Amino acid sequence: MTTAPTASPRAADRVEAAGVRLRGVGRSFGEHRVLAPLDLELDAGGTVALVGASGSGKSTLLRLLAGLDTPSTGTVEVAGQPVRGVHPRTAVVFQEPRLLPWRDLAGNVAFGLPRGTARAQGRAEVLRWLDVVGLADFAGHRPRRVSGGMAQRAALARALVRRPGVLLLDEPFAALDALTRLRMQDLLDEVQRGTGATVVFVTHDVDEALHLADRVLVLGDTGSGQGAGIVRDLRVGAPRPRDRADAATARLRVELLDLLGVPRSA
Repeated sequence: MTTAPTASPRAADRVEAAGVRLRGVGRSFGEHRVLAPLDLELDAGGTVALVGASGSGKSTLLRLLAGLDTPSTGTVEVAGQPVRGVHPRTAVVFQEPRLLPWRDLAGNVAFGLPRGTARAQGRAEVLRWLDVVGLADFAGHRPRRVSGGMAQRAALARALVRRPGVLLLDEPFAALDALTRLRMQDLLDEVQRGTGATVVFVTHDVDEALHLADRVLVLGDTGSGQGAGIVRDLRVGAPRPRDRADAATARLRVELLDLLGVPRSA
């Protein structure tokens, strides 16, 4: 089963992107310090990749940005407002689609609509975003009838129908086959450029980070003994959409692999 062609985002799909600011944000679990106190500013409308070894605090940081976890120290702000619980201007896409099996794809996407959305408007928004992710012809299908890639497209549509100023993704394509993953990367890139939302995503894939991100934050041990922190903040200057064979990006790939301790032949 394949998806239909995707529809490009329209001018009406633009959102008010939100900036993100962390002030002294750290996270500990008992005596275990995961994140050292961190100061960070993410510009509205940018795309940021979080990379690092397993256990370096990437997903923890993303959960703090989403309001799914509470920092042990410091404050997280979205659009200048402190995050206390799930913020209305953020949306999250997880590694697993987490679709409700008793709802069809349209029903799952509708689950992301802001509270109080009028029925007719909500139906139009659901169908619009299913069209953007290439699932317009599958609105009535239950999750068990679609592929993993299609389920993840539905999860992306469920996040986008919320019209988030900040879109957060935790290794959203890790479970997909190689070809589907490349297509999903291109879809996310097109959606971000079309909507203008701030995007922050976790990945273990250096090539994915360099293809999508304007900024790559490498998390790792800072030697402070207080948990992981940002050990490198790399700016990717190449305009998007990007050529995966771009020479400048290839040089950054070598630098990132060295930072992560991965042999260059990998």
